[in-house]
Amino acid sequence: MSPRLRAALVALVALSASGGGVRAGTLRASDDRGAQIVLSSPARRVVTLAPHLTELAYAAGGAAAMVGADSASDYPPAAAGLPRVGDAAGLDLERILALRPELAFGWLSGNRPSDIARLRQLGVPVFLSEPRRLSDIPRTLRVMGLLLGTAAVAEQSAHAFERRLQELRLHAAVSPPVAVFFEVWHQPLITVTTEHLMSDVVALCGGYNVFGSLSVLAPAVSLESVLLKDPEAIIAAGVPPGALAGWDRFPRMRAVRGHQIYEVDADVLTRATPRVLDGAAQVCRRLEGASKPK
Repeated sequence: MSPRLRAALVALVALSASGGGVRAGTLRASDDRGAQIVLSSPARRVVTLAPHLTELAYAAGGAAAMVGADSASDYPPAAAGLPRVGDAAGLDLERILALRPELAFGWLSGNRPSDIARLRQLGVPVFLSEPRRLSDIPRTLRVMGLLLGTAAVAEQSAHAFERRLQELRLHAAVSPPVAVFFEVWHQPLITVTTEHLMSDVVALCGGYNVFGSLSVLAPAVSLESVLLKDPEAIIAAGVPPGALAGWDRFPRMRAVRGHQIYEVDADVLTRATPRVLDGAAQVCRRLEGASKPK
């Protein structure tokens, strides 16, 4: 253990001891992996290890508790001033410990398991999040509100999300369903399955994911398999500028023939936060157009 890491660990232990000892069971929550998080009181110092968790923490009323965030957290604007503690490629454990967090919010499929395990070994409780359905977002907001002591604010945010989600459900259904290829990268072609949040957005809007049944959460697929599926619409998020023009080489594909190839802001659509409904509204408008007779 380096001297810097040892000093940070001593400071963290001292901070915990100053609270008068652990009163087991004061606050309890299960994270998305099933681990129990037990706090003696609401967390006053928090780090978030993924952009969607930073947004959710702020939406849940946790601004005053935020002391650090991952390097990609850029929303809300207030997050720009937070100390950076690493990214999906690796966490700066020494920096995290120096910030003396009482709780970390981590991303189950986005943070390295070894980093999370080490944080826990060093005494930092970690709540792991993995929202894969739109309904997981208000649930996570409420749990964050519990752990942060901001339940009233979190409930307002959760309720507002649920109300808007219901409005979209009522107005977004299309018939018949639209066959959709969701493109998240172009070389290689990468999509998502029905286990991914973005696929839930497609379903909300009356579409069905043509690669939904694959077993990997974000699989690479061949160009030939996409042409064989012959989707009616292609929705892309996060591809480089101009990449979608490559589909024009296949004029017989239904999505190309019907001019139903669209790009949606990746930060809005791919992050499991209240803003995902802004992206969902865009997708719904696109698929409504794709469902109309040509």
